[in-house]
Amino acid sequence: MGRTRIAIFVDGADWHTRRLTAAFARRGAEALPVSLSACGFGPEGPAIPGFDGGLPDACLVRTISAGSFEQVTLRLGVLHALAHGGVPVANTPAAIERCVDKSATAFRLAAAGVPTPRTWSVADPVQASAILAALHAEGRSAVLKPLFGSQGKGLRRLDPGMALPGPEEIAGVYHLQEYVGAADGGWFDWRVFVVDGRPLAAMVRQGDHWITNVKQGARCHPASPGGVLGDLAVAAAAAVGADYAGVDVIRAPDGRFLVLEVNSMPAWRGLQAVTPVDVAQALADLVLARLASVSPVSADARRAG
Repeated sequence: MGRTRIAIFVDGADWHTRRLTAAFARRGAEALPVSLSACGFGPEGPAIPGFDGGLPDACLVRTISAGSFEQVTLRLGVLHALAHGGVPVANTPAAIERCVDKSATAFRLAAAGVPTPRTWSVADPVQASAILAALHAEGRSAVLKPLFGSQGKGLRRLDPGMALPGPEEIAGVYHLQEYVGAADGGWFDWRVFVVDGRPLAAMVRQGDHWITNVKQGARCHPASPGGVLGDLAVAAAAAVGADYAGVDVIRAPDGRFLVLEVNSMPAWRGLQAVTPVDVAQALADLVLARLASVSPVSADARRAG
């Protein structure tokens, strides 16, 4: 049996990739960064550069680059084909699709009974205006989010008296979530990192405005991942079927903890700065544990191509 080979799907060998490569190496596995934009299909199935015509033993998806609808469909199709062929893929393409699409995430969370702010996804501007008007009549604000988006980009808070933008400004879909101000005042929430059904680490993200993403300048502070916070994050990750996830949680003024987002390809550089837990090692161990449940004969066959 040859050395275990792992594909890290990522665009660019960044800090995260270097940490992951070192973590896999500590377990005797070789990790190779590969961009999904370089992958495709041939007569024999998925074609993954760097694996000598064969397939990786397992895969970890760090990022999927943006592109046309056709390009993204092809990249997800490669992941689906790998999973169908018995290659462990974390996160699974189905989980990634559920998390990338905020409407699917909201549906899954609600169906699982995970508490979240009230959320609507509609394409009709008339319907969206009626929803916003009803919220404003309650004295509430709404957050308009891109259906596909991350890192706090493109968020708009629509306070009473404010109108919706035109459909051409938001790619034709209105994803509206009731705005929840943080308990105790200020702008902060929690990011809980869930791996393999357990809350691995957590941090408080404190911002200077209502958007608290680290990429938007929020400061990171250590937090305990246990208790109600951890249980809620684990339930949210399970609801979307994610092997690992970054779950964003806020505490409403009435004291309830609510899930805002579930990220299936979370970064963790800010989190790593405030936790002693080696996040990359936990992810590498997750992937290798998934691989351990696969038949060694099947793994050797994939290496051979």
